[in-house]
Amino acid sequence: MDPAALHELRVVEAELNERWPETKIEPSLDRIRALTDLLAEPQRSYPVVHIAGTNGKSSTTRIVDALLTGLELRTGRYTSPHLQLATERIGVDGAPISPAGYVEAYRDVAPYVSIVDSQSDVKMSKFEVLTGMAFAAFADAPVDAGVVEVGLGGSWDATNVADAKVAVICPVALDHAEYLGTDLAGIAREKAGIIKPESIVVMASQPAEAQQEIMNRIAEVDATVAREGQEFGVLERTVAVGGQLLKLQGLGGVYDEIFLPLHGEHQARNAALALAAVEAFFGAGAERQLDVERIRSAFASVIVPGRLERVRAAPTVLVDAAHNPHGTRALADALSSEFSFRKLVAVVGVLGDKDARGILAELEPVVEELVLTRNSSPRSLDPDELAGIALDIFGQDRIMVEPRLDNAVEQAIQLAEETDDPGESVSGGGVVITGSVVTAGEARALFGKEPA
Repeated sequence: MDPAALHELRVVEAELNERWPETKIEPSLDRIRALTDLLAEPQRSYPVVHIAGTNGKSSTTRIVDALLTGLELRTGRYTSPHLQLATERIGVDGAPISPAGYVEAYRDVAPYVSIVDSQSDVKMSKFEVLTGMAFAAFADAPVDAGVVEVGLGGSWDATNVADAKVAVICPVALDHAEYLGTDLAGIAREKAGIIKPESIVVMASQPAEAQQEIMNRIAEVDATVAREGQEFGVLERTVAVGGQLLKLQGLGGVYDEIFLPLHGEHQARNAALALAAVEAFFGAGAERQLDVERIRSAFASVIVPGRLERVRAAPTVLVDAAHNPHGTRALADALSSEFSFRKLVAVVGVLGDKDARGILAELEPVVEELVLTRNSSPRSLDPDELAGIALDIFGQDRIMVEPRLDNAVEQAIQLAEETDDPGESVSGGGVVITGSVVTAGEARALFGKEPA
């Protein structure tokens, strides 16, 4: 990447970081609406697939993006948070915006952001500005469709100034309790706020109390719904080299021989959700099916960095951004069902506002040893404190503490290669690095992976 452009990107990020971080919110759409009004409502210049939920949002967003691209639409993709570089958040044509493009998007909206700031007691947050940048960049491209991931919640998320043509609700679980609370029905109600009149809702299987709230919202605004397990779903799933082979029930019929280069049953279900969303976008249904060959080709092209991503072989090192118990359970299931490690070592770095105990408890059945560390975030939990939580889950003999992530990864690789039997091959060991999006992103960088 151009060093001068990267320098400018860092300057812009420093300016944005002077604003409220994404961990601080004031539930109002007034500021983002004021900005988009000044920008002539760019989010209304293209239809939007809007994606909410607790887990699977980023993966589903990227799969939808790949499918729409494979069907020859020009797309804009907005995701958060990023793994390595802020440019990952805003994508056009299936790829991150360039550093120069990111800077240009910021400079284009900055004068209007200043106007909004001057008219409000609370200045625009970083996420609100980024959302305005994305919507404007998509309009400028211009794109045929926006694929937009909710940042946090739904009703009060800055992205909700867009009116979804297709509203996708991924699985709802507990996370961000300090903002969304611990009432699953209330969380679902908040996330269902992206459902608007005339939206087509594509809903993953949900806990009963969450589903009821989502269905209430659908009835309230007279939206149409397609439900996993009823109108669409995974019919067959076979583990394959580098991913899995799927047979999916779509809204327009059966799509077979789908190769998805992602691991885990949860990703198969995300694939079915994404397919149904794209079918809904095009109006496919009982009378019409999407081009199966193009769908196969698009699925095969999917890239979701930091989700059970292999970054090294011998021993295998996997990186996964699971950061709550629900996501970690899906990770653990995939590790046990799709990999046959002789010994698996986990490197775990967790943010202090997350359910560290729940994350560790989900890992315990599939992990032999644990190396506890921290990432560069100021919110990162101290590894000694993390060890105190891990002690009664794993026991003292299975825990190591290594404060630096690079040293923790090196230590885990050594542990994975160790064997008690001198005659036993050291091959077959594995390492998984997880616990936080920040941890996953920094691990990708350690192994030389480029932002994607």
